[in-house]
Amino acid sequence: MRIGVLGTGNMADALATHWVRAGHEVTIGGRDAEKAKRLAMRIGGSAKPAGLRGAAEFGQVVLVALPFDAGAAVARELRAALDCKVLLDCSNPLGPGFRLLTEGGASAAQQLAAAAPGAHVVKAFNLCHEDVWRMRPPVFDGRPLAVPVCGDDDASLARVRELVRDTGCMPIVGGGLERAGLLEAAAALFIALWVEEGADVQAIAPPLAYAAGPTPSPKGG
Repeated sequence: MRIGVLGTGNMADALATHWVRAGHEVTIGGRDAEKAKRLAMRIGGSAKPAGLRGAAEFGQVVLVALPFDAGAAVARELRAALDCKVLLDCSNPLGPGFRLLTEGGASAAQQLAAAAPGAHVVKAFNLCHEDVWRMRPPVFDGRPLAVPVCGDDDASLARVRELVRDTGCMPIVGGGLERAGLLEAAAALFIALWVEEGADVQAIAPPLAYAAGPTPSPKGG
């Protein structure tokens, strides 16, 4: 698969490294040509540097690894290059105090979709710190990390699920793109609990067998 990466930061580094190791062709795009070149050299393998437009034109899947306040503007600028492509959004629209900046409005993923209406936007990879995505693989207590994936186009979802598996994780159906805001809100809650309270977020939810309440014990004998 050909993957274009918009951005040269930590998420771009972590995810692109997995995908190069899995045999995909990756082009790292940045406004700063020197940063793109350094990141491509650090990743090695098939990774090549380019500008933002070059990465968008190259990829069948284009990862938007940019700050929330830059993503939609860049997508709007590159909208023609993104037509009919998978636009993969991993951003979290968080402000001071881990406040959700999109509260009451369109999610970050929906804003990307509005900025590049010819693209197929998929939300994934937003619930963990970049160092988790650097793990080979992210496995905890013997279970691969589960990654919710939200989007509306079946072919695009299939491509992103493949990329999730290439990181050593397990993709799970997150629903349509209208549910991307729920993933972003979950990230805001989780990060606040981790950072401010030191809480073990993994302990919040019961095992699947108890999701609808404990199963009543059979009566009689």
